[in-house]
Amino acid sequence: MLLPKAKGTALILSAATAVAASVGATTPSCNTRQFLTVSTSNGPVIGHAASNSDCVIEYLGIPFAQPPVGDLRFAAPAKITAKNTYEAAHYGADCPLTPSKPVDYPGFTPQAQRIINYFASGAGTPQSEDCLTLNIWSKATRNSLKAKKPVLVFFYGGRFAIGNTDTPFYTGKYFADAEDIVVVTVNYRINIFGFPGAPGSTQNLGLRDQRAAVEWVRENIKQFGGDAYKITIAGQSAGGVSVDYWTYAYEKDPIVKGVIAHSGNAFSFPVNAPGVPEKNWDTVVAAVNCSSASNVMACMREADWQAIKAAAASIKPASTTSVLRSTPAFYPIPDDEIVFSDYVNLTNSGRFAKVPLLLGNNNNEDGYYRIPAYASGIIPTDAQVSSFLLESFTCPVSHQANARRAHGVPAWAYRYMADWNNTRLFPTSGAYHGVDLHMIFGASTDVSGLPTTADQRSLTRLMQHAWFSFSNNPSSGLNSIGWPEFDQKTASLIVLGQNNTPKAQFVLPSDFNSPCPNVTLGGSGTLGP
Repeated sequence: MLLPKAKGTALILSAATAVAASVGATTPSCNTRQFLTVSTSNGPVIGHAASNSDCVIEYLGIPFAQPPVGDLRFAAPAKITAKNTYEAAHYGADCPLTPSKPVDYPGFTPQAQRIINYFASGAGTPQSEDCLTLNIWSKATRNSLKAKKPVLVFFYGGRFAIGNTDTPFYTGKYFADAEDIVVVTVNYRINIFGFPGAPGSTQNLGLRDQRAAVEWVRENIKQFGGDAYKITIAGQSAGGVSVDYWTYAYEKDPIVKGVIAHSGNAFSFPVNAPGVPEKNWDTVVAAVNCSSASNVMACMREADWQAIKAAAASIKPASTTSVLRSTPAFYPIPDDEIVFSDYVNLTNSGRFAKVPLLLGNNNNEDGYYRIPAYASGIIPTDAQVSSFLLESFTCPVSHQANARRAHGVPAWAYRYMADWNNTRLFPTSGAYHGVDLHMIFGASTDVSGLPTTADQRSLTRLMQHAWFSFSNNPSSGLNSIGWPEFDQKTASLIVLGQNNTPKAQFVLPSDFNSPCPNVTLGGSGTLGP
């Protein structure tokens, strides 16, 4: 069931009003006039006041690279050379994707399918190959005039198969209003368009899109009030994997000063076996009648993109060691440039950018993963769930936090545990995969159509301030609010929202990660720390 945007308007508006009040919406006491039109390397960009605050300006759908069409399909992103005035009034199109079909999961709450649609690219938003755009939210403050605001650039998850920014799930307007921060969300290519597997061609295009977006931000964010020397990249699930991959790919030139990885890092999920990406590419080539072409790539660049998308979507994902986790047919490929084949040795030898890291996971990640598993006829056992949570989340988080600490890099690790009424998917969904993002973006009422509680709003404020503090000073910003750096021997794991309490608690990591020395990490095939 797709939810038309026009339905439930009154409910959404009243809920959004409550959220705006809860995260510090301001009265029109700011001067936004000078920020409505800003100069960029592509030409002037015209923004507008966000709906939650007269002081927050949003700029939607800004192109950061040339459209990846024609000869640029299945190619690395190309820098924009033309200068044109752009009215940033609407989100750009989603990159081509095929969302999963709705699942009639037992015990679904009335809001569950709506939440999933907005989280998993199922709300029917427009798609196009011309999709390399980003969105910016910035509040008019004194720091805007000085271009001193920290910048958080966020990459969506979705197993590198789905994901989009045209969703209330990732709106940056509430966070930008609550804290003096510039929020950026980025569209990047996914599935076969981002990770084609074509033999002899440039790989990992979607990850290269992310780099192109951050380079655009570095060049232009001053005009939006942001400090180009205070950029933090963040992502959830596949987005968390992306930002962790980044630290290895750009060891010498990371651009960014901090990294935040929600529920995913380089050790969380396996890539496809050697030869599988090429086989899957050849399957699509045959499906669109390009196998006998004298120049296969030229043929594939002329083929209808929707036919390519449909052919790619028909290829089943590869099974892995967990019934709750599969690897999509088109996925990052080790090319030893952007994605590496041996993160274990790279990590042990400190071959990564030495930028501070905040990472963590949710207490019941399986609360989301059970749903697609059920659609495939799988009901996991308790033992299978326990193994999945350890090998893809708990142990990879500890592994990377320990590794950063071993090389003198500040690292913090959190575990999110809250279970709110308005975001619940089914009675036992708990703190499921992705639900912590509502605390950062502060938009759960817009997503679910249901109001928040006072404790939920309090925890939102706490986490938004923590994410701001880290972005503003990745080396010690969290120390300043009393959050300890990760240390296996001390009470340093940051537990958020336990029993829906709106505060942070600090416990020994071993309260959760004690089995890890005997656990094989999901993305590496090696035992945990």
